Amino acid sequence: MSGAQAPSLAPDAVLGGGALLRGDALVAGYDRPVVGPVSFTVAAGEVVGMAGPNGCGKSTLLRALVGAARLFGGRLERAPGLAVSIQNQQQPPLDGVPLTGRELLALTGASPSGLPPWLEHRLDERLDRLSGGQRQYLSLWASLGSDAALVILDEPTNNLDPAGVAHLAEALRTQAAAGRAFLVVSHDADFLACACQRRVAVVPRTGDGA
Repeated sequence: MSGAQAPSLAPDAVLGGGALLRGDALVAGYDRPVVGPVSFTVAAGEVVGMAGPNGCGKSTLLRALVGAARLFGGRLERAPGLAVSIQNQQQPPLDGVPLTGRELLALTGASPSGLPPWLEHRLDERLDRLSGGQRQYLSLWASLGSDAALVILDEPTNNLDPAGVAHLAEALRTQAAAGRAFLVVSHDADFLACACQRRVAVVPRTGDGA
């Protein structure tokens, strides 16, 4: 399969053990801790999955990795020069926005090459005229086509049909083989088993202390 382009910008160096990102006993939340401690590493060429029960704080942990939520404890290390792209679970409202799929991909430099045929032929339509699953996949492809060496995906299979899930899993494997790293949160155990080399358990925070 021809996928989105592999990253052209690599970090200047890697951490010990070849990791691009390492979390050691991370505890995250907003006003108070809600998740952790969680430890993990992500290296170039890996697809690492994060799994846990609904409401355990997986999305909060991802947001903390990019500074959108608070880290209360633990140590977070990033390779120098590491570029990160994050695809959030919630899609922005698009009603009335005259943006096409092709224009969305152009914003991140993502090539449409490798998109499934059922989506490629609709690239020139406005996003607000596509289905939720089609918009979701285009949003994912925009992240996959960025220059980031590490891509973080939060529940990427939401709204996707089985064909879309299978195509995404293949795209992740293809890009990982080319040296890109992925950190993926999903409730879909079959998808994680298919797409990821390793999985990390995420547990909700117990007690009130940080």
